[in-house]
Amino acid sequence: MTATLRKRLSTAALFLSAVFAAGTAAAAGKIAVITPYLAQPGTQFYVEAFQAAAKDKAWDVNVIDTKGDVAAVISRLEDAATQKVDAVVINVDPAQVEAGLAAVKDAGIPVVGMDAGASPYLVTNVTSNGYAMAADTAAYVANRIGGKGNVVMFVFDAFPPVQVRGVIADAVFGNNPDIKVLDRVTPDVSDGGIADSRAKMEAILAANPDKGSISAVWAAWDQPALGALQAVEAAGRQDEGIVITGIDANPQAREAIAAGGNFEASMAQDFHGIGKAAADAVAQTLSGKPPKSSVIYVPTKLITADNVKD
Repeated sequence: MTATLRKRLSTAALFLSAVFAAGTAAAAGKIAVITPYLAQPGTQFYVEAFQAAAKDKAWDVNVIDTKGDVAAVISRLEDAATQKVDAVVINVDPAQVEAGLAAVKDAGIPVVGMDAGASPYLVTNVTSNGYAMAADTAAYVANRIGGKGNVVMFVFDAFPPVQVRGVIADAVFGNNPDIKVLDRVTPDVSDGGIADSRAKMEAILAANPDKGSISAVWAAWDQPALGALQAVEAAGRQDEGIVITGIDANPQAREAIAAGGNFEASMAQDFHGIGKAAADAVAQTLSGKPPKSSVIYVPTKLITADNVKD
């Protein structure tokens, strides 16, 4: 082998090494996942799924929990902009943190919603179809109580994916003239939501002591439904036929449904699917081919005693 040939081969090897290194660098990324709702089981599940998918992509993921403080998300977004992360994933109402999202946009950093809400600041929002989930559970309640009776609703209008569920449930119940929404409750979710929901349901039960005065409890997610179940059982009113439904089908909810008590139905969200789809949306965006749709829906399923063990 001549010296000239050896030099050319060496140059080619260096070039290929540089190309490979550049490709590896492009594949890696620093991702900030920001949420005030990590105390919620559903949020925990899809954040964990996102982390698992990110590990396969060799991403450095920093999960930031502001512990119920939505305003603090703005500061964390501004931090992400300063730190020049490659992408941000949020689980919060975008409308409440626009100042932080603007800072991220000015830094040229893409943002993907993971069960967040619609916003021009987001590349896309990966979520379950809240309209369909609420319609299914509200219709279940309406059918179970024969289209008449008093219903207690647990809602959370501060978070768009949950807010739309309440709107749809209102419409379903409103379409039944003999169904009355007795109370529309927004629980404190700082501790997850069960304890405060139980306390509020206990007060409603005390104010409506007669058998049959409450026909059902519709909850926009499982934690209030579980709190309401605890209140009904603690009051010794579990045999009155009060129907309770939730949304998420988290493990506690599934156990309650399987037990055959008042908690009868919930919607199973594919939390793993949401986390993975959010990671895929980030990967597409970083590769220069962001998703075309502003919303990506992951399928859901109604869970009752008939299929809870499937």
